[in-house]
Parts: sequence; C-alpha cells; structure tokens
Amino acid sequence: MTRIDFYTNVADRIQYACRLARKARAARCRIVMLTTPEDIDALDLALWSVADDAFLPHVRATDSLAAQTPIILSDKHTDELPHHDVLINLTDSTPSHFARFERLLEVVPGSESEKNAGRARYAYYKERGYPLSHFIAEST
Repeated sequence: MTRIDFYTNVADRIQYACRLARKARAARCRIVMLTTPEDIDALDLALWSVADDAFLPHVRATDSLAAQTPIILSDKHTDELPHHDVLINLTDSTPSHFARFERLLEVVPGSESEKNAGRARYAYYKERGYPLSHFIAEST
C-alpha cells in the first residue's frame, strides 16, 4: 500500500519539491514529479539549480529517455510512467495513479485554497485506509 506524507505550510512549492527530490535521489529512488502545465517549466529550471554540488537528472514524461532517467516531470495525470518508487504531487488534486507508487509526497503551500485542497486529499486518502504522515515545513 502506498505510504503518503504531507508537507504543509510550504512557502515555495517548487523549491521544497526539489529538496524532497534531492533527498529521494540520495536514497536511490526513482521519482515522478506531477505539476501543473503552468509550473512545469519553472520546475524544470529549478531542478537544474538545486545545489552547486548536486545534479538531479530529469526529463519530461514524454521524452524518449524517460525510462532511463531517474526523475520524470509530468503535467498530466494520464502520462504513462515507467517509475513507481516516489510520486511528488505539486497539484491541488488527487493524482489518479498514486496507488501505483510505493510512496506519495504531497506538497501543500500555505494559501487557504491550497490548504483546503490539501485537507480534501488528506481526507480522501484517510477514508481509504492509506498510512499517512504529516510534516509542517519550517518558516524561513
């Protein structure tokens, strides 16, 4: 069963997700990062500059090298995905394919609408019996 971790009160969703991706890669996980069409370019750019001493190899889900690349970026719930270790959700909706993953990381910023969407997803997973953890991001 998919283990689900919520990270709330996040000031910058994209930067926080890059930090989570870096930790997951350090643990040798293969990752899918689900974002919105409006944010996919910003996420792509942010992954190039996570840290001076770290490179996070990534491509978009539609790239021919997706199966060989450890981090995949997607802006569609319908993309065919070759990885099923970690899914990082940067959207305000429940990913339709989350149960295929060993782990789901939900990144929830601090605006009221984003918090309400996060609460709805939390309740959805809880009602279905998924193991949930909650972490509050420290303010910077």
